[in-house]
Parts: sequence; structure tokens; C-alpha cells
Amino acid sequence: MSDVHVVLIPAFEPDGRLVELVRALVRADDAAPVLIVDDGSGAYYADVFAAGEVAGAVVVTHSRNRGKGAALRTGFAEIARRWPSASVVTADADGQHTPDDIHRVAAAVTDGDDDVPTIVLGARSFAGGAVPARSRVGNVITRGLFRLATGQRLSDTQTGLRGYPATTLPWLRALRGDRFEYEFALLLKAREAGIALSEVPIATVYLDGNASSHFRPLRDSARVYGPLLRFAASALLAFAVDTLALLLFQALTGWLLFSVVAARVVSASLNFAVNRSLVFGARRTLPLRTAAARYFSLAGLLLTASFGLLTALSDLGVPLVAAKLITDGALFVVSFAVQRAVVFAPVTSPVTTPMAAPASRSPIAVPAGE
Repeated sequence: MSDVHVVLIPAFEPDGRLVELVRALVRADDAAPVLIVDDGSGAYYADVFAAGEVAGAVVVTHSRNRGKGAALRTGFAEIARRWPSASVVTADADGQHTPDDIHRVAAAVTDGDDDVPTIVLGARSFAGGAVPARSRVGNVITRGLFRLATGQRLSDTQTGLRGYPATTLPWLRALRGDRFEYEFALLLKAREAGIALSEVPIATVYLDGNASSHFRPLRDSARVYGPLLRFAASALLAFAVDTLALLLFQALTGWLLFSVVAARVVSASLNFAVNRSLVFGARRTLPLRTAAARYFSLAGLLLTASFGLLTALSDLGVPLVAAKLITDGALFVVSFAVQRAVVFAPVTSPVTTPMAAPASRSPIAVPAGE
């Protein structure tokens, strides 16, 4: 366990619960420094942050609202400057994380065995009627998508109570994403960066039906689920091309095997180009030749499976278009998982030791470019 940890609280338009949390944390026998990032809340909330400072926290302020991801990165940078080599525990400002749970996560943070740092997640239980429906449904969706994308099983991918070893801070500061998508993206990318994930159980606290949440269901969900949405759009385009080509070749030849193979060659070539450049292009992917060899090997396996399913469904009297919908829907999940983990896998870049502290700057005003 790290000898020193800092509690980082990103806050946008908070109420008195933030001050209560700070007071409870600084009163603890093993009190850790508390850093609050005011994410552009404005003058109306100045008294809340002033009270947080009086209670013992350090406050850093964004001049405008930039999002939770940006606030976390600002906090990580300030901690690296003020408390070099300290681990970080992030908590929400709305009272949903208890001081006991914050200490429990902090105690579990370690740089790991064999130089493998581990991010610790405070995992909530979503059982019971007190959990708002949107939170329950959102966790089920993100949990399923995370397992689909990485093959890893987590019980709570949306928790804001997390422990980060000091060695992960440079990596965390370099990750993209300014809003709620940042926290989900770092989970998706942790394995490829050589970082492990673990969970410790925490209390499930929702106050006033989670009314204080600033999560925007449509806009922020699109950010969080962006990689899968882009993949789905690419797959839908390939499906349309594949279906039209299949119907055309079948009408011209009447030979199902040839039609399936020819249509898949056309659609797979298009799908490979789109996925490499637009879906997984932001990642440090393998060389073109290697990625192409893996992709078309996967395409061959999926083609075999597709032909088998199409034949079986056709023998059962299912119309060709309906059989195509069923087949491609079943293979979509497999295709996404394999393409992300194998075909367009990034070149692994293990986490390095913390970077040198940046040049000194004011702990109160943070430039917009940070």
C-alpha cells in the first residue's frame, strides 16, 4: 500500500454535502490531504468551496465547466505537483461515498506484484428498491459492454470511488475524454496499458433519487458508448452492403455458397477499411499487414459460421433475409470482441514511473488548456 494517499473530489455546483464530507475526512485519525476541483461552478457556489477550504481542503478552480474527465486530470496534475508519489482516491461530491468506504478503497491501493499496478474500484450492489431505475439499467448496459469489449467481468463500471496508484498518474493525465466518458474509457484501456483492475464492496447510497447527478442521459451516453456505437454503425453499413450483394449474387447464380462468399469478400473489405481508420483508428494499432491478416482470418471463421447458420435456418424454412438478420446479430458480439482484443489490438505500452512534477503554478486558477 502507498504510504500517502490524497482524496480527490471533482465538483460541479455542489451543496453542503461536499463540506460535510471534507470535515469527516479531515477529522479521521489517519487524515489524508483532500483536493477539490471546482469545475467552473461559478460565483453562486463560491461559499461552498470557501467552506471546504475552511474545513481543510485544497481547492483548485476551473474558470469554466469542462467536464468530470478534465477535472480529474487537473486534480491528478496538482497532486503530482504537491504530493509526489502519493496515490489517489477519487470520490464524488454529492454524499454518495462514505468516509469509511473511501478509507477502505485507499487501504486496498497498491502498485501491485511484479510491477503491475492495480486500480481499485469501489463496487456498489445494485439490488434493492432504493437504486434509481436509470442507474440500475445504466450499470447493466455498461457492465455488459465492458465485458464484451475486454472479456473482463466487473460488477460496477460506473463507480466514481476509485483508487489509483501513483505510478498510473502520468497515464491517467494522458488519456483523452473531458466528461463522463473518461472514467469508462480508462477501464477499457487499462489492460493494454499493463494495469490491473480489482473491486472492493462499498455501500450503495442514492440521495433524492440521484437528483444531484449531472449526467446527461443522451449526450453523455453517446460519449460513453462511442466506440461500440461507431462499430455498430460500421457493422450496419457492412451488413447493408453484404445483404444487397448476397441477394444480387443469389439472383444471378442461384448458388448460395458462392453468393455468401462473394458478398462477404466485398463487405469485409469495406468493413476492415472503416474499422481500421474510424472505429479503432485512435488506438496504437498493429501494422496494416498484421491487422489485415488477422481480420481476414476472423472473417473466414465468421463466414464459415454464417454459412452454417444460414443453411440451418434456410432448411428450417426461415426466409433468407430473416435468416441473415438472425445470423449477423448473433455474430456481431463475437466480431466486436475479437476485433478490439486481437485484430486491432494496440501495441502494449506498460505504465512507467511517475513523470517529474510540472513547473509550479497557482493552486487556485487552472488554465483552460490543462
